[in-house]
Amino acid sequence: LVNTARGPLVDEEALAAALASGRLGGAALDVFEHEPEVHPGLLGLPNVVLAPHLGSATAETRFRMAEHSVAALLAVLVEGRTPDHPVVLPPSGGATPGRAGRT
Repeated sequence: LVNTARGPLVDEEALAAALASGRLGGAALDVFEHEPEVHPGLLGLPNVVLAPHLGSATAETRFRMAEHSVAALLAVLVEGRTPDHPVVLPPSGGATPGRAGRT
């Protein structure tokens, strides 16, 4: 199992049990269910690789992030329009992204 998307997609307690019992051969996680904490059952298992959220840490990805940020700033400050990909926060007390479903 490989998860580089969102931590809450994987039930880490069930994952630890499946890895420890051999029902699942291995796992690699770049994100965690309750970041920054890692489920203690995953620590020390020989068939798991844990990375500190490095999946997007490439020069190309960081450059594109900077480009998107500058484009959003220019859209608002120079063009007076909403950016192409605005961040919309949920209303107070509402559901949060990433908690809609998990496997």
